[in-house]
Amino acid sequence: MKKSILSVCCAAALLLAQMPSVWACTGIAFAAQDGSRLQARTIEWGGYDLNSRLIVLPRGQKNVSLTQGGKNGLRWTNKYGAVGISVVQDGFIGEGVNEKGLAAGVFYFSGYGSLSPYNAKKAKKSVGDMELVRWMLTNFATVDEVIKGLKKIEIVPIYPPEKGQSAPTGHWRIADANGRSIVLEIEDNGVRHIYENTVGVLTNSPSFPWQMTNLNNYVHLLPGPVAPAKFGQTELKAFGMGAGMTGLPGDITPPARFVRAFFYTHTMPVPADAQNGMLQAFHILNNFDLPIGIEFAPGQKTSGLPSATQWTTVTDMTAPCFYYRTMHNSQIRKIDLSKINFETVSYQALPLDLHPQQVQEITF
Repeated sequence: MKKSILSVCCAAALLLAQMPSVWACTGIAFAAQDGSRLQARTIEWGGYDLNSRLIVLPRGQKNVSLTQGGKNGLRWTNKYGAVGISVVQDGFIGEGVNEKGLAAGVFYFSGYGSLSPYNAKKAKKSVGDMELVRWMLTNFATVDEVIKGLKKIEIVPIYPPEKGQSAPTGHWRIADANGRSIVLEIEDNGVRHIYENTVGVLTNSPSFPWQMTNLNNYVHLLPGPVAPAKFGQTELKAFGMGAGMTGLPGDITPPARFVRAFFYTHTMPVPADAQNGMLQAFHILNNFDLPIGIEFAPGQKTSGLPSATQWTTVTDMTAPCFYYRTMHNSQIRKIDLSKINFETVSYQALPLDLHPQQVQEITF
C-alpha cells in the first residue's frame, strides 16, 4: 500500500515538473456588503484527470501524514470537520473549508517553492506538503491559530526530488471568517515566508511580493471608457467600451492572470450578500478557464480532457458553505457545512459529478 501511494505521488510530481505551465490556478477573494467573506479559485491541469473527489472529513478522525519514509509522519485527530476537493489522492486536499470558516488551498509554485529535505529523525513532527491543507482545516479555526501551529511542524516533500533538483511544491492561501488572509511560501530549502494577502488574489510563480510589485506596471489602467483626445487636427476616439483597460494582459501566465484577477475583482460592484457574491465569483473566474490545447506545443499529443480547468470553487467562509462546478458539468453544487453533523458523519470521498455529461434539452 505504501509503495503504491508513493508511486502515484511521484508520477504526478514528475509530470508537474515537466509541464509547469499546465498547472495554472487562479484565486480571488472579497467581501460582500452584508459582511460575508468569500474566496474562489480555479484549478488547471491538462496532463490527465486529477481524479478529484469531494471529501468530507469528520471530527475525531485519526490521521498519519505521509513522508518519504511511508505513513510515519505527524499523527493528529480531527478537531474540526471540513469539506474539500482532493487532487490525485483522497488525502491531498487542494481546496476546502472547515466548520469554523477557515479556508485553505494549495497553488502550484513552480521553480520557486523549495522545502526542507526530509529528515527521518523528525518524521513524527513532519507533514507532507500535499497534506498540509487537510492538516490546517482539521486542526484550526483561525489564521492566527494556523500560524502558531505551523511553528510546531516540519513541512516536507512526500517524494524524493530528482537528482540535482528540488521537488516541485506549492504555496498556500489561508483565510478565515474574521477577514484575515495570508499566503504561505516556502523557498530556499525550507525558508518560510508569511504575507498578508490584502489584495485577495493569488496565482502561481513568481513569489507573492514580486506579483504585488508587478501591479505597479499597470497603474495607468482604469475602468470604463476613455474620452476622445485631440492632437493637432487629429481626434482620436476609442473603438468601444472598456478602453480604459487597454493593456490589461490577456495571456495565461501567472503574472498576467494575477493582474487580470486583481482588476476584475477590484472593479466589480460590491455584491449585496453571499449569494450574489458567489455568483459574481463564478462569473469572474469564467475568464480564467483554460481550453485544453493552449498549453501544448504544436504536434504534442493532448490528454483528451474537455478542459484544462478541471474544477472551480467558491467558499463562503461566513456561513460556511462550499460551492463547486467541474469541467464536465457547469451546474453549481453547494455544500452547507451548517447542515452536516461532523460528530456523527462518516468520512466520505465522493465523485464530483454524479452525471458528468449533463446537457438539458429544451423541446417545443
